[in-house]
Amino acid sequence: MKSDLDRLMADRGFDAILVTGASHNNPVMYYLANGATLGEGSMLLKKRGERPSLIVWSAERDEAAKSGLNVIDVAKYNLRDILNEEKGDRLKAAIRGREIIFSDLGITGKVALYGMEEQGRSLVLTNAFNAYQDKVQIVGEYTDTIFDAAWTTKDPDEIERIRAVGQKTMQVVGNTAEFLQSHRASDGVLCKADGKPLTVGDVKREIRRWMMDVNIEDPEGVIFAIGRDAGVPHSSGEDSDPIALGKTIVYDIFPREAGGGYFFDFTRTWCLGFAPPEVEKSYRDVMDTFEMLMSSMKMGDGTREHERATWEMLESRGHPSIWSDPHTTRGYIHSLGHGVGLQVHERPFFGDVEGNTDTFVPNSVVTIEPGVYYPDDGGYGIRIEDCVWMNPATGRFEPLADYSKELVLPIG
Repeated sequence: MKSDLDRLMADRGFDAILVTGASHNNPVMYYLANGATLGEGSMLLKKRGERPSLIVWSAERDEAAKSGLNVIDVAKYNLRDILNEEKGDRLKAAIRGREIIFSDLGITGKVALYGMEEQGRSLVLTNAFNAYQDKVQIVGEYTDTIFDAAWTTKDPDEIERIRAVGQKTMQVVGNTAEFLQSHRASDGVLCKADGKPLTVGDVKREIRRWMMDVNIEDPEGVIFAIGRDAGVPHSSGEDSDPIALGKTIVYDIFPREAGGGYFFDFTRTWCLGFAPPEVEKSYRDVMDTFEMLMSSMKMGDGTREHERATWEMLESRGHPSIWSDPHTTRGYIHSLGHGVGLQVHERPFFGDVEGNTDTFVPNSVVTIEPGVYYPDDGGYGIRIEDCVWMNPATGRFEPLADYSKELVLPIG
C-alpha cells in the first residue's frame, strides 16, 4: 500500500523518488499523483518521509492541483534561459535544470527513478547527470521494485475500484452472451439479419461499444478467439473468422477504468449450441482444477506450491505441461495467475521456479486462470479465469465479480 512506501524506501536506502512522464499509461505517476491528469514533461519528486511535489507546466496547474500534492510551476526554474545559455544543447540544459530543481527541493543522496519516457533518452540523461555532479545519484531497480512491493497489498478503496470495474465487466460479458444467442444458426455458423455470417470482428465491435457505455476501456485489447486461435493463449482472434457452432471461444476481457486507473481480468470459455466430447472432458479437467485451487488456497501460502498443484493435477488428467516439458505448445502452457491493479500483470508471481518466494498476503488481488490448449491436434483451447481478492477476515480468496461457468451457450 502507499503507506508502505517510506518504509520500503528506507529498506533500500533511497533518499527520494523521481517519477517522470505523463500520467496516462504511466502507473507509478498515476499512483503517486492520485490519478491527476498530467502531460508529458511532468516530474514528481518525493523525499523519504515527506509528501510528493509535482513540477508541471503552468497550462496543467489546475489538473495537477487535483492530486492534492504540492504543485510547482516549472517556470519557477527559468529553464528557457538555461537552454539559451547552453546555446540550444538540450542535454546540457536538462542536466542543469534537474540540478536546480533537486537543490530547490533539498534532495540529495540516492534517488530512485521510475516513470514512462523513451528509454534511450532517459538512459543518456541519467548517466550524464550522475557524471556531472556528486550530490545526487540517480539509480534504478530491475525487479521487485518498491512499487511492485507496495502494489501487492491493496487498500480498501483500491479493492472497491477493481470490484466496480469487475461489475461493469460482467455487464459487458452478459451482453456478449445475449448478443450471440440472439442470432440464428445456418449451416453451422451464426448469421446476421442479412444472412451473412456473424464474425469475430462483429462481436468485438459490440464489446467495445458496451465497454464505452459503462465507462471502462480496453487499452490492451480484448481476446475473443475461436477454434484453433482459442488454442493459442494470447491470440486475440481473427476479425474475419465466422462464429461457428461447437467450437471453443476463449473470451478474455481485461478492461480498466476509463482514462487510466485500475484493471480487472476475466475469462470464460464457451461453445455455442454444443460441445464435442473431447472439449467437454478437457473443460471438466480445467474446472476441477479451478475448484481444487479455490478450496485449497489460503492466506500465507506460497504461490509456487499452487502452481505446482495445478500442473500436477492437469498432468494426472493426461494434459502435458511446460513444467515437465518446457518446449510443449499444447496442454497447460502458462502460469496459474498474476496480480492485478494499475497494471494488468503485477506481483505476485506464480511460477514454479527457484527464487520465487511470493505468498498470498491480505488484500492481494490476483487472477486464478488454469487452462489447456490444443491448437493443432483438436483445434480448441479452454481457460477459466476469475479475479479474486484475499479477504483478511477469512484468509481465503473471494471473487470480486462472478459469472456463470457453463461451457455451452444454447442457440435457437
